[in-house]
Amino acid sequence: MEQTKFERYEFKPFIIKAVKDLGFYEPTEIQERLIPSLLKGDSAIGQSQTGTGKTHAYVLPILQKIDPSRSEVQAVITAPTRELANQIYHEILKVAEHSEEEITARCFIGGTDKQRAIDKLKKQPHIVVGTPGRINDLVSAQALFVHSASILVIDEADLMLDMGFIADVDQFAAKMPAKLQMLVFSATIPEKLKPFLNKYMENPKFVQVAPEQATAAKIEHWMLPSRHRNKINLTETALLAFNPYLAIIFTNTKKKADEVADGLIEKGLKVGRLHGDLSPRERKRIMKQVKDLEFQYIVATDLAARGIDIQGISHIINYELPTDLDFYIHRVGRTARAGNSGIALTIFEPSDEDALNRLEKMGIDFKHVDLSKGDWVDLEHRNKRQKRIKQADATDKKAKTMVRKPAKVKPGYKKKMQSEVDKIKKRQKRIQRKNK
Repeated sequence: MEQTKFERYEFKPFIIKAVKDLGFYEPTEIQERLIPSLLKGDSAIGQSQTGTGKTHAYVLPILQKIDPSRSEVQAVITAPTRELANQIYHEILKVAEHSEEEITARCFIGGTDKQRAIDKLKKQPHIVVGTPGRINDLVSAQALFVHSASILVIDEADLMLDMGFIADVDQFAAKMPAKLQMLVFSATIPEKLKPFLNKYMENPKFVQVAPEQATAAKIEHWMLPSRHRNKINLTETALLAFNPYLAIIFTNTKKKADEVADGLIEKGLKVGRLHGDLSPRERKRIMKQVKDLEFQYIVATDLAARGIDIQGISHIINYELPTDLDFYIHRVGRTARAGNSGIALTIFEPSDEDALNRLEKMGIDFKHVDLSKGDWVDLEHRNKRQKRIKQADATDKKAKTMVRKPAKVKPGYKKKMQSEVDKIKKRQKRIQRKNK
């Protein structure tokens, strides 16, 4: 198997094996700058955006330090959202499963049965991942014992602060050892966060990583509105319009992957599938079929597709956007390799607005498209109409401030005022047009 540059960190053999299986050959900048310090036991603040590889920058050193013979909590990892907590938890499992000695991890998030969580804690796990409120509940209920943990991770700390979760973290962090290795990751370090950091951290290592170009230069990012159409039909039309050399269609769950694969197979497309329910033998068979070009389309989940290097992927279809936007970068990075070009198409719902805005802030420039009779047509930017409405509202407000209300109200004054407002608005529009 190809050598990996992670070997220079002298990780335990099971971690090196996991890293190879995940397809990580070269550390990202934040991993390169943080892993040696974290292995030494230093506290650290990592300022970085999504897509810089920060999760593995702390997950790998934590797993290196776990002593499987001690049946007690040794590391606590907090995240502001259930989705992110789950994501981190699954990343830990993917590495820990390579260990010959059992390393246990548990994920505790709000919206789940608290009593069931308490029952699971009859035996304390080595690593706890979760949302601050639920972790604090379990610590307060004396079901979870964090006094033995020497590592505390606070991921997305600025979001944690915005959501009011820092108080929860503070409560259970106070029960942890005085000599605590604390790792804080945040896109920004707000002033209001600093008192909390100063309370628990003494001379932490500070690493700031500017986001590189989010994705390869030769990837075109397209977005296609679903507009309440049947998404499987829409995906089929998009695939036929692209006629790709090889396309991967990404879904968030195994269930959805099967649903999409079955739907496309019913339409006569030859589709492979990659997800966590496949046995190693089935997975090997599918990979051989892919390499032999038996499929033009593969439906996959993020976890199944991670670490698999498939040559010649010309198109990526996001059947749904990932909950953790790091995975958008991982997904689209499978095309446009080795100087080739590629297209990443996202089929989006109105509920995806926030995620799309965040991706655009990361520097991803989307081309807005639709399908008409099987052909691609360009659309205006999805926010253009909103911008027009805002501009019109602003003009309206300004015009109203410029019209004087008469001292004495006479019959028909409202009509006269509106007429004045309309005149001013017309004048404003003429000025705007001249200035363009």
